[in-house]
Amino acid sequence: MDNAIWEVLGIVGTIAFALSGAAVAIEEDFDLLGIFTLGFLTAFGGGAIRNVMIDLPASTLWSQGLEFNCALVAILLMFFLPSLVNRHWRRVGVFTDAVGLAAFSIQGALHAQNLGQPLSAVIVAAVLTGAGGGIVRDVLAGRKPGVLRSEIYAGWSILAAVLIYFQVVNSNIDYLILVVLISALRIIGYRKNWQLPKVKWKVEETKND
Repeated sequence: MDNAIWEVLGIVGTIAFALSGAAVAIEEDFDLLGIFTLGFLTAFGGGAIRNVMIDLPASTLWSQGLEFNCALVAILLMFFLPSLVNRHWRRVGVFTDAVGLAAFSIQGALHAQNLGQPLSAVIVAAVLTGAGGGIVRDVLAGRKPGVLRSEIYAGWSILAAVLIYFQVVNSNIDYLILVVLISALRIIGYRKNWQLPKVKWKVEETKND
């Protein structure tokens, strides 16, 4: 994929996830350090875990200077102008999150595929990069990870990984189409409340004689 387009998509996703982490921190009444910590971990946590899992050097993460600066500005805006950011964030948050999920999932899958990893590793890399930050955010905030219990979220990352591994998509234009497809599916799934099947245990009450 063209580096300029890829960088723009990455920045959009980074800003979206940084704002998401900062918003959750504010909702949970975190202090300034907590807001910054949760914001940065949401934006970069998935990529960091992915790098460890598929044996990429740590310098790959630290070289993202532009993304770090964008995340910093986004978190500062959330801290100093929470009402303004929150009002507009609710309008565009799902869209930017969808683009971020798509871009990061594809990026993670490509990283693993370029290293010659098997399908399982490509899927893990895609899911961790696309949804890992949200999982880290929810765990640190004391919440049940939403990406594992509501909507078809990580499922779109798996779809991207499978299509890339089997080279159904293997060119710049294909990757752009896949970004649009995954983003659209994420937005439609959110609005239609699509969910994967669930199983619930039936708890039988015991009667005391």
